[in-house]
Amino acid sequence: MTGSDVLIVMTRLPCEGRNKTRLIPVLGAAGATALHDRLARHTLSRVNAFIMRSGARLQVYLDGGSPEAGRAWLGDVECFEQSEGDLGKRMQTAVECAFSEGARRVVVIGTDCPSIDEDILKDAFQSMEAAEIVFGPAVDGGYYLLGMSRPCDEVFTGIDWGSGQVLEQSVAAAGAAGCRTVFLTELRDVDVADDLEAAELVLGGRVS
Repeated sequence: MTGSDVLIVMTRLPCEGRNKTRLIPVLGAAGATALHDRLARHTLSRVNAFIMRSGARLQVYLDGGSPEAGRAWLGDVECFEQSEGDLGKRMQTAVECAFSEGARRVVVIGTDCPSIDEDILKDAFQSMEAAEIVFGPAVDGGYYLLGMSRPCDEVFTGIDWGSGQVLEQSVAAAGAAGCRTVFLTELRDVDVADDLEAAELVLGGRVS
């Protein structure tokens, strides 16, 4: 992996009652899991198109199942189990592993933002020519993408994950660590009922 770019996708194995839990009151447990599955497959299709053209290395970090279960779900991809801990700790572990193996630049995304495409991913890696950290701001105050050209553990600790302060706190932590930051286009995650209409426009067809 030495000198390569690494794209990490953090996701969860489909399991009724554990996927898109804030949408269960609207979609039901089965519907929320079906949406999660659809979002993940959509994201991986766009990621794979980027990987084919860029030569970056794809790594999928899975919660709720083994690497074998991940490959059975998503196909022939390099899968790892997520570490224990909160979201920050799980991302930090994945990023540290990539850098320890010689990655030049690392980008982390989830599967909740259907508007991520090849151009967004290309911009993320290119932006790190001028900055150590790149954020893809989400409408809800979080971020849908984090890119790093060097490790910066500070952005993973002391963050109120799941709140509307995630981006603000993460940017402040990066600044305190002396990291230059740059921002991509603001996009919408699919987390609550108000996000479903926008998701339908990107995914094509109803999701509710």
